[in-house]
Amino acid sequence: MLPRTLLTSASLADAALRTHEEEGREWPLLVWAPGPGVRMVSSAVLGGGIGERGWVLNAQVPPGYQRRDPVAHLRELASDAGLTGPGVGLMTAASVADRRQAEDGGVRAVVTAGIGVRGWAAAPGRGSVGAPRPGTINIIVSLPVALTDAALVNAVATATEAKTQALVELGADASGTPTDAVCVAAPSPTGSGAELFAGPRSLWGARLARAVHRATRDACAGRPAG
Repeated sequence: MLPRTLLTSASLADAALRTHEEEGREWPLLVWAPGPGVRMVSSAVLGGGIGERGWVLNAQVPPGYQRRDPVAHLRELASDAGLTGPGVGLMTAASVADRRQAEDGGVRAVVTAGIGVRGWAAAPGRGSVGAPRPGTINIIVSLPVALTDAALVNAVATATEAKTQALVELGADASGTPTDAVCVAAPSPTGSGAELFAGPRSLWGARLARAVHRATRDACAGRPAG
């Protein structure tokens, strides 16, 4: 186990690539630990919602992942990585080692992606109530400015729009995959200085959109369509 201090960095660009063992082989694990004073909003199975979070991990797992305790599994991986306290845990069957990054005006996005199983959000069917499956397009974003709760939610919507734009431009004929996940991190507000908006035409939302769009395009370009 590496000391947690070796993983701590305020910059998402410094996220560390580690490994974990599953089904008799090693798989990549991306770890970012910005430390205290950071709020995150996420759809992740571990640490989802809005709140103070000290770390994010994105774990690659085998195709056809069979475990039915993803929350417990992610907690084990976090502990093995030396991470403590509340954090966000994502999973994916896509290649974590092939992650793509983009930066725009201080906003940084890291995307891992596979688009073999994709489609449009408003598709017919009942949907599933089973255990969440590993994410296929996982998006992690960091901003250098504090956001209100509403702006954090707005940032998730903006990131999703930018992801869909990238997919359409690549000819994927889809709005995403059924298991996409997102995490947006920003400094905790102090006083009344938090940004109120993060839509695509706001200052910080526009930067977020461009970073996510570029990272998603780079991550999905050339991926198998079937």
